[in-house]
Amino acid sequence: MELILISYITDLIFGDPQWFGHPVRLMGKLIFFLEKIFNKNRNQIINRIYGTFTVFLVVGITFLCANLIIKTARKLNPIIEAILWVFLAYTTIAIKDLAKHAKAIKKMLEINNIKEARKKLSLIVGRNTEQFNKEEIIKVTVEAIAESTTDGIVSPLFYLFLGGPVLALCFKAISTLDSMIGHKDERYLYFGWCAAKLDNIANFIPARITGLLIVVAALLCGKDFKESFRIMLRDKRKQDSINSAVSEAAMAGALGIRLGGRYNYSGRMVVHPYIGDDRKTMSISLIDEAIILSIVTSFLMVLVGILFKIIF
Repeated sequence: MELILISYITDLIFGDPQWFGHPVRLMGKLIFFLEKIFNKNRNQIINRIYGTFTVFLVVGITFLCANLIIKTARKLNPIIEAILWVFLAYTTIAIKDLAKHAKAIKKMLEINNIKEARKKLSLIVGRNTEQFNKEEIIKVTVEAIAESTTDGIVSPLFYLFLGGPVLALCFKAISTLDSMIGHKDERYLYFGWCAAKLDNIANFIPARITGLLIVVAALLCGKDFKESFRIMLRDKRKQDSINSAVSEAAMAGALGIRLGGRYNYSGRMVVHPYIGDDRKTMSISLIDEAIILSIVTSFLMVLVGILFKIIF
């Protein structure tokens, strides 16, 4: 528990430094390399087989490497083991990084630099942001904060408490696979099928924990926690993904806004169901409010994990 707490605090302080070979970046390079090799056949069955093989190869390599690092460090010195344990664990969490990206978008909106705000938004979402207006940028930023609170914060912490950095890194491998190849376009529809399904499974429980914790965070932050809970229950199944709408609905209810609508994904117009009720206008301050709810949610997840460890 102490090492997880240190890892959590380390991420809050340092975030994601750009000067070292972050494990997720290494995973991304491996996925890119394997995808170029295996994603060639247009046969549906063959593509699914190769895609599934790619998924288990990436997750397997991640597991073996992380396990080897921890076991080797354990043989060398307990202090070295603790340092590497914390380092690997901290790289799976993205609390400060998420807040930093969101605040950079907010800063550009405050000086009315819409073009630069679109660019910064494109760094955290998989959508074509070139045509977004100010209100859409705010809305999509809040959506990204809500969704990333699940897969970038609560899910890694969930797996850290369950199985340490090895299991948390395996989750990050699954999440990275989904973000890179788990799309429903022509290129990845079948090749990325396994990645998308496995990500849904891995995030299923953490997503629901996130939704409930956002409700509690809303209570602690003086937001409308009753509406947060009501909207979460009402709209949690409105997205194609079985997970993303849970945290988005809880966030939308807490802030009194409506998320969803028409979005451009790499040239494809996609209509997302509306989540939440349109009780407040989209204002720049909503980004800060969403960041605060996300950080408080992360703190609550650490407390829940510690209590779980104490009880069980």
